[in-house]
Amino acid sequence: MTLERSLADLRSIALAIGERAAIIGHSWGGAVALLGGRQPFATKVVAIDPMVRVLPGTWRKEYLDDAELDLAMAPSALAAELRRRLASWDESDLLGKLHAVQNMRADAIEHLGSENRVDEGGWDLRGEVAAYPKPLLILAAGPNESVMSEEDLGFVRSQGGPRVELQIFEGEGHNLHRTAFDRYIAATKDFLSRENT
Repeated sequence: MTLERSLADLRSIALAIGERAAIIGHSWGGAVALLGGRQPFATKVVAIDPMVRVLPGTWRKEYLDDAELDLAMAPSALAAELRRRLASWDESDLLGKLHAVQNMRADAIEHLGSENRVDEGGWDLRGEVAAYPKPLLILAAGPNESVMSEEDLGFVRSQGGPRVELQIFEGEGHNLHRTAFDRYIAATKDFLSRENT
């Protein structure tokens, strides 16, 4: 579950498809998309609230504690809680989430952190964003909900280069492609329809 392995998996899929394409990824997938966008098979990248940086010592508090609490619930209680918490999601997205948590285990999230050595130094993909070589659209959640810090957003603005576009979805959470789907899809379609520059 390392970034390197995820990038290798993406590369394998792209080679199997056999043609260049745009890459879209959310959260962890957004981090993988940022790396994949530098590969020859990528034409453009849309990164939805990507995990650009994880500071050492923050993985448990930010990602693991809540997952452990949720997954310790009885399945029916967890389903009811998710229906309450994610009431703004489309029913099909909610059903997908309910299906996903049926077999989810907190130790997978723990391993995602430990295998990427987050407690030893975290990860920092800001250098990958600097002077990005292809068109890149970063769609960030609102400041209090995003996995990207204000410092990360500032870095993207100052160092991303002319091919990088940043849109912040004020008032939206980490899953903005679900909670603000119309705005997300309009921004993505507009970006993907433009000529590569």
